[in-house]
Parts: sequence; structure tokens; C-alpha cells
Amino acid sequence: MTALRAVSVSLLLLAACCTQPTGNDATAPGTTAPGTGAAVTAPAASTPDTAAPKAAAATTEEAMNDSSTPAPDSLETATFAGGCFWCIEAVLDRLDGVVDVESGYMGGHVDNPTYDQVCSKTTGHAEVVQCRFDPSVISYEKLVGYFFAMHDPTTLNRQGNDTGPQYRSAIFFHSEAQKATAQKVLDKVQPKFDRPIVTEITAASTFWPAEKYHQDYWAKNPDNRYCNAFIPSKLEKLGLER
Repeated sequence: MTALRAVSVSLLLLAACCTQPTGNDATAPGTTAPGTGAAVTAPAASTPDTAAPKAAAATTEEAMNDSSTPAPDSLETATFAGGCFWCIEAVLDRLDGVVDVESGYMGGHVDNPTYDQVCSKTTGHAEVVQCRFDPSVISYEKLVGYFFAMHDPTTLNRQGNDTGPQYRSAIFFHSEAQKATAQKVLDKVQPKFDRPIVTEITAASTFWPAEKYHQDYWAKNPDNRYCNAFIPSKLEKLGLER
């Protein structure tokens, strides 16, 4: 009964906060520039070679005008904490419009924290996933909607059997607009939970990347028992399974 209720709540959250992406391809749209594939015939020796420069210029112009390739300055950053960063990363990495994801630590008082230090519960950091996304493909509001659906935002400093402040639910905003949106979505989904949402909404601070072996963890460790106990069910619940 509890599992069915959790699934129902999650589906309601997505219906209330966002429209499901039309595709589930984890690769950000348009990240590969199209090639011309055209063969250029060498002109006769007496003929000035004007075709090649024109072809090169046309190809360059085409690449510059390719609206499917997001310019770096058009991307935005979002940072979420909701339990083990392996699980959060696996979900965000499959959303259309999310260009890249990185696991790390935020919200503490120790520089360059290690995983062991964070797990000691003495640094104040949360395990977070920071991503860059294309707002023309997926809005920040939709990202926040997925965030509330992918974990339990009503358990203080805990997700399942993982306990401690490093597993707290938090949204680290990067602008006043993100702050307002996060609060709006929280207020919208609160009635769908039996308990108060304890997600903290706080300004982003220094992001410390996690150790290399944490990055793309599930993709690199598909047989990990911990990941397989949680991630597949999250992806299925959100319609992101492959």
C-alpha cells in the first residue's frame, strides 16, 4: 500500500508541475554538429579555387545558425540534494534538455571536502548533483517538479536507510528567479503529501566536485546492488526507464 501511494504521489507531482518530456534520450538535443559529408572536386589548375572557401563559409554559417546546438551562455545551472547523489544523477541525466550533470558537495564549511569527511556528518555538506540545462527545452520549474517526484521531501536528513545531514532534501538556487520558482512548486505540491515538506531552499554556495569514481556511477557500475535497489524503480515511476 505504501509503495502504491508513493507511486501515485509521484505521478501527481509530475502532472501538477510539468509536462512529461516527449523523448527519453539521455543525450542533450543537438549536441553533435551535423557534417557536410560532401566531396569537393579539385578545380583545374588554371581556375581560381573559389568553391572550397565558399563551401567552408557555408558550413561555418550553417553551424553557427544551428539552433539545435545550445550556446554555452544560453544554459542555466541547477543544483539539487535529495539523498544519495548516485540516484539523483541517474534521473537528471535522462531528462531531455539537461546537457551535463556532476555529483558533488555543497552547503558546508570545509573546503575541498572528501567523501569520507562528508559521510562523517561534520562538514555540513549535502550530497548534491549540479547540472547545466537548456531552458528552451526544459524549464527550471519542470526540473523542480521532477526533483520533488524523485525523492521523499518530507523526511528530515534522511532518504530511506540513508541518514545524516548529507542526505537532506535541498534546492540550492542560483538566482532570485530560481528561488521564487522553487518556492512556488513546493507550495503547489505540498497538499499532495501527508506530512510537511522539509526541503530547504537556500542560495547556492561553492560547489565541490565529488571524487572521479562517483561521476556517472551507475552507468559505470550497472551491477551495483545499492543502485539497482533504488534507481530502476525511480526511472520507471518517472517514465524514464530504458
